[in-house]
Amino acid sequence: MGVKLKLLITEDNPKFCKALSDYFDTKDEIEVVGVALDGASALQCIQELEPDVLILDIIMPILDGLSVLEKMKEMNLKKRPRVIVLSAVGQERLTQRAASLGVDYYILKPFSLDILYKRILDICIDEDTFLLEQQATSYGLTTYEQYAQRAQEREHQIEAEVTQLIRELGVPPHLKGYQYMREAIIMCVKDMDVIGQMTKKLYPNIATKFNTLPTRVERAIRHAIEVAWSRGNLDTLNKFFGYTIDVDKGKPTNGEYIAMLADRVRIDMNMHSA
Repeated sequence: MGVKLKLLITEDNPKFCKALSDYFDTKDEIEVVGVALDGASALQCIQELEPDVLILDIIMPILDGLSVLEKMKEMNLKKRPRVIVLSAVGQERLTQRAASLGVDYYILKPFSLDILYKRILDICIDEDTFLLEQQATSYGLTTYEQYAQRAQEREHQIEAEVTQLIRELGVPPHLKGYQYMREAIIMCVKDMDVIGQMTKKLYPNIATKFNTLPTRVERAIRHAIEVAWSRGNLDTLNKFFGYTIDVDKGKPTNGEYIAMLADRVRIDMNMHSA
């Protein structure tokens, strides 16, 4: 097996940690790189080990699971792990708070280890990567390392396509909104459902990455659109927006602008792939 998913287990029950470690040691796709029995140790392991996946118990000594998630948002991490929360408590308030802190999956105890294993693969191999894996298999490339490499190449392609697009539309690179808009379009290319969650997901996620506020992200993107719209060439605008431009209606909203450009990138990339 090539590259494996690095897994960090954070759970205050040593016997349960041992059971999890023994189970995942049998899986070719996953390597258990560490075990933490409390929240403070978990934060240290996250920094030092840079796991791909964090299994996080909610109830732990020193720092509980929610506190670990809050601290992670403040940390300057090179790579934020995907997070699966384990809990014996299924209160809606608790699950909503966990979701707002970036949890990828919430699973109630007791649970099947086979289901936990499947969920780890689900959240770490998105739809695009899964398709790349299938393509790799058809060419005789069966290791995670090989299709992960293809996923990385696609990531770079998306970034290049988006950068070229917003520059062509005349968005000045020195504006803060340039970086925020670029990030927003990339997010939507990967998951178009995000466009329906502008205030709940898209703006907050960008704000977290750039250490700012969601309201500032929204305003900066709006300003960037206004500048590009006023300076842009009408032929260029027609090329990208076509009949959606309405002089009487004025400039598109942030959501309309981002969705249209994300859709354009997806179409172009599909054409290149074909």
